[in-house]
Amino acid sequence: MSRYWQAELETMSRSDLARHQVEKLRETIRRAAKSPFYGDVFKQRGIMAEDVRSPADLNDLPMTCKEDLRQNFPYGLLAAPRDTLVRLHCSSGTTGNPTVIFHNRHDLDSWANLVARSLFSAGARPGDVFQNICGYGLFTGGLGFQYGAERLGALTIPAGAGNSRRQIQLMKNFGTNVIHAIPSYLARLHEIFRELEVDIARDTQLRLLVIGAEPHTEGQRRRIENLYGIKAFNSYGLSEMNGPGVAFECEYQNGLHLWEDAFLAEIVDPETLEPVPDGKVGELVMTTLDRQAMPIIRYRTRDLTRFLPGDCPCGRSHRRIDRITGRTDDMFIIKGCNVFPMQVEKILMAFPEIGSDYLIVLETVNGVDEMRIQVEVNPNWFTGEMEPLEKLRRRIQEEVRDEILLTPEVLLVEPGTLPKSEGKAVRVQDLRQREGE
Repeated sequence: MSRYWQAELETMSRSDLARHQVEKLRETIRRAAKSPFYGDVFKQRGIMAEDVRSPADLNDLPMTCKEDLRQNFPYGLLAAPRDTLVRLHCSSGTTGNPTVIFHNRHDLDSWANLVARSLFSAGARPGDVFQNICGYGLFTGGLGFQYGAERLGALTIPAGAGNSRRQIQLMKNFGTNVIHAIPSYLARLHEIFRELEVDIARDTQLRLLVIGAEPHTEGQRRRIENLYGIKAFNSYGLSEMNGPGVAFECEYQNGLHLWEDAFLAEIVDPETLEPVPDGKVGELVMTTLDRQAMPIIRYRTRDLTRFLPGDCPCGRSHRRIDRITGRTDDMFIIKGCNVFPMQVEKILMAFPEIGSDYLIVLETVNGVDEMRIQVEVNPNWFTGEMEPLEKLRRRIQEEVRDEILLTPEVLLVEPGTLPKSEGKAVRVQDLRQREGE
């Protein structure tokens, strides 16, 4: 069997890929011009599809942000007749209008194929049993992976999120060998394996994990691999670009191949919005190239990553991005220091004595903002003796201080103490008083 899902597209030369992108970008601009939002923007700026002669000409186009989608809710970016639409996905919209993405049949077919290509690149194959442990409905991960795995030719179990004991029973009943789940949930699921005394190697057929949907460090990924005894492959996607299937790791696990036949990617300085050189971290900006109903041009994802230099041994020509190190809007400022949660996780995951769950609490004490980190102790290490716990606490505190340049309070708590969520893990709780409160 071929090592590629679509060899011609995945291994095309960079020059052929550039020509493909120019053709697709012109088509995307023509389609986008049919939407009220882009129609007005293009008219005001005199933007014409024929002006695009290379991928670099993308720089002449305006950027789109989440607020543009919210202000033009629901149909302002729609570029196709409403009677051709077959599905929508949207955010929760807890504050203001949600962001909504519409798809026609072409879009769903293209999306399913990209997810199938992604799974294949990580080692999933037709005939596998794929268990999708994430939310279905408006969240894109459920149906995105469902249709992609079906396109691949896998027997697909729409298990949904939570109900850990049932998840394990499904694995045993049907011989699940590929799982998709968020990394924080996989860490908690392993605790249930232990409680039930189910040996993963002996009692299941698991051979491949797919993780994504929430930022996580390499340390967290390696910890999951050690727990399960199998490889875990990173996935990247966002609902504005369909959902899963934007970028994926191949067998070499040395960056995520971004599918450049379907998306045009840039990495820019978040402040100046100017391109940064390969290898430097910046904000990922994305353009759809194969979506008809609602094309989006130069979307600011707020995700921080970098282009990895060099070629991948797998032979795929599509550029690789590094794992997402955080989001520009995840950063918090405390005592004048800029802190990203991933900086803290990187330190924590280097300690085998602690578990996978932690919580950063920001609060105001006597008029001063303080930072507290609650960390669960690894159940295999936890003895209840005070002296080793205190030594561990001080070591963690010192390591975090060296990384973020301020000293947080560190609290070690018993395993299972911190609140758990079936969705994305909550890593930061900001309880600080604001002016006027």
